[in-house]
Amino acid sequence: MSLLPSSHHPGWRHHQSPRSPRTCPGAPPCARLRLGSKDLTDGSYDEVLNAKQLEKLLYLLELTDDPIIVEKALVTLGNNAAFSANQAIIRELGGIPIIGNKINSLNHSIKEKALNALNNLSVNVENQVKIKVYVQRVCEDVFADPLNSAVQLAGLRLLTNMTVTNDYQHLLSSYITGLLHLSLIGNGSTKVQVLKLLLNLSENPAMTEGLLSAQVDSSFLSFFDGHIANEILLRALTLFQNINNCLRVEGCPAGQPPFAKGSLFSLLYGEDCAQKMRALAHHHDVDVKEKVLAIMPKV
Repeated sequence: MSLLPSSHHPGWRHHQSPRSPRTCPGAPPCARLRLGSKDLTDGSYDEVLNAKQLEKLLYLLELTDDPIIVEKALVTLGNNAAFSANQAIIRELGGIPIIGNKINSLNHSIKEKALNALNNLSVNVENQVKIKVYVQRVCEDVFADPLNSAVQLAGLRLLTNMTVTNDYQHLLSSYITGLLHLSLIGNGSTKVQVLKLLLNLSENPAMTEGLLSAQVDSSFLSFFDGHIANEILLRALTLFQNINNCLRVEGCPAGQPPFAKGSLFSLLYGEDCAQKMRALAHHHDVDVKEKVLAIMPKV
């Protein structure tokens, strides 16, 4: 998989070297930053900010405790972080830890906006080096946040972006069982997002043993029911297919102990799953059939 920015601004000019933050003009506290008549903390502000404006906005974000201003500033920064040039500028201005600090907020809306901004920033590989320090905290929070909430989904999206490459996937090793459980109890949107994340892990042979040894309820097999939504069914089948492919590449290490009962391995390679695969071989969707035949050629 490749990392692609959310959008692109081809005419961007190189910015000047970052300067130390300066105080905003006017009486303190500086609760607004303006460009002409435009409020730079307004999330609906639709112009791309330059380096100097981003520097001022980051300074304001660091300075103020006003939740309304913090949220607006995070939205504006998140929108600007969708542009590849600004992803680098924000990093060079020291903006990632300023934004990352806001994921500790008890205000779920602020936390969500901070995660969204980090998510846009994370499509830049150099930014991931700085964002990786938040991965463990985000993992813990994903399980503590309200189920199916916007803040939980924002955390899952960030983790998905951070696992597109293999570099930081190991940071999620101890959370695989929790992610499998979350995929079962979440609504459709949560299921899809967790499966996207697990798919990233399943493409890396180094994560295969951790995936297969994770404990999971037998209801996970419901993802292979013929009536399940295709966006879930195809992802679950691709997860199975990726694990199969990794096992073929890596093989089983000599002397490896068998996976425990209740593990994902015992579920995927048990008779109940085989029966579901045989049933799916007659599914009306061609893509589903192809996936099943790739998993179990003799179905």
